[in-house]
Amino acid sequence: MPRIALVTYDPRPEPSRDRDLPVLREALTAAGAEADVVFWDDAGVDWGGYDLALIRSTWDYSMRSAEFVAWAHKCASLTRLANPAEVVRWNTDKRYLGELAEAGVPVVPTRYLAPGDPADLPRDHEYVVKPTSGAGARYAARYTPDRHDTAVAHLARMHEEGFTAMVQPYVRSIDATGERALQFFGGRLLHASRKQAVLAPGTAFDADKVAHPGLEPWTPTPAELAVAERALAAVPDAPEVLYARVDLVDGEDGRPQLMELELVEPNLFLFLHPESTARVVRAVLAEAGKGHP
Repeated sequence: MPRIALVTYDPRPEPSRDRDLPVLREALTAAGAEADVVFWDDAGVDWGGYDLALIRSTWDYSMRSAEFVAWAHKCASLTRLANPAEVVRWNTDKRYLGELAEAGVPVVPTRYLAPGDPADLPRDHEYVVKPTSGAGARYAARYTPDRHDTAVAHLARMHEEGFTAMVQPYVRSIDATGERALQFFGGRLLHASRKQAVLAPGTAFDADKVAHPGLEPWTPTPAELAVAERALAAVPDAPEVLYARVDLVDGEDGRPQLMELELVEPNLFLFLHPESTARVVRAVLAEAGKGHP
């Protein structure tokens, strides 16, 4: 009986927002595995007692990224970790978008402003400011040039807290065609979804946001699949990843561009694609059977 740790975060005092976690645990148990839901920062967990630690919803990691990366390396020294610790380290900092762009992947144009850099923000087009370490649109906001002072204050707040900011033009196609999420599991396309715009004009950067508004199933186009596969192939050293979510939007030319490549803790949206659960379970069990690398 394989022992699998489904790794999440401690949501207390709020209930967990991971709707997939109980579904996956039940399906793995039904398939003959012992599946435990555990918190990544629980010092009492015996990671070496598991055949696989599967990162699922560690959704507080971006506020503690250095601590989280250190945990990933420690966990990987004791058991098999999915995704691998080096992939986790690379993917926790969205400056990876620059590396993918250099590798020829079509990426939404992105600039980075680290603490100490001048507040060089656009004055002629709408744009987005967000941290390089973030999840669920945390600390993200959309600005028009007339809100320059508000954007500067947002940037200063992030820099005070030690975050590097990323600045991207607001991709206006999102308002019309949305953002597509192509999810891969076990090296193959699992399913795809589309969501509406997350950032509304005038919403404060520290306001709560709905991370996946208007989520619906989506059939990816050949062009979207090609960009997704190109992005995955460009991950440094082409490591084996168990799961991935590739977020795409339409650029000014109508062609898909990479918004984000999520290799740490992507929501699988199994509640929207219940037919995918069996495939996920098979892939997880196969990964657990490989043993500690």
